[in-house]
Amino acid sequence: MSRARRAPRSRSSGGGKWISKAIKRPGAFTRKAKAAGMSVQAFARKKRHAAGRLGKQARLALTLKKIGRK
Repeated sequence: MSRARRAPRSRSSGGGKWISKAIKRPGAFTRKAKAAGMSVQAFARKKRHAAGRLGKQARLALTLKKIGRK
């Protein structure tokens, strides 16, 4: 049997405005980090495996940091 192959996804397809849709509560993660007495990136590294909204916010913060370096 042959399996149907999908075309590889290109990085340029999809547009560049996904970030504005990904950030649901601007500034919320920063406030949580400051309340914990940590920098945003240190807090994100510590909480990246957390469940729920906090983990999602931490992973997004780490992703956005990588995008900023490109």
